[in-house]
This record gives sequence, C-alpha cells and structure tokens, in this order.
Amino acid sequence: MNEDSFNSSLRGFLKKVGITSQREIEKAVRDAIAAGKIKGNEKLPAKMVLTIGGVSLTHEIAGEIELS
Repeated sequence: MNEDSFNSSLRGFLKKVGITSQREIEKAVRDAIAAGKIKGNEKLPAKMVLTIGGVSLTHEIAGEIELS
C-alpha cells in the first residue's frame, strides 16, 4: 500500500463527505423551518453511519446539532 496515495485519497473522500453533508443538513433545516416543521431553536439528534466495503467497517457517530 502506498501511504501517501491512501492518505490523499482518504482526505479527499472525507472532505467531500463533510462539504456535502453540511450542505444537505443546512438545506433540510432551512426547508423544515420554512415548512413550519421545526421552529429553529431545537437540538436535533444526528447520526452518521460510515461503511467501507472490502474491510467490513461500519462505524456510527451520534450527536446533536444545536440550532440556537
């Protein structure tokens, strides 16, 4: 395995995940506020599940997203 190539590829994947996830969360929250589903002062439970095929990895991260 080429460590430099692996690390570069991994960083690129995580950057894509982070940017895409943030945009999707922001859109979903704004849409929910506009639709009156939430007020905008909640703490929303959040969970991210990472799976990597070929190495049998499943990793779950749970937390909260505070809106105010």
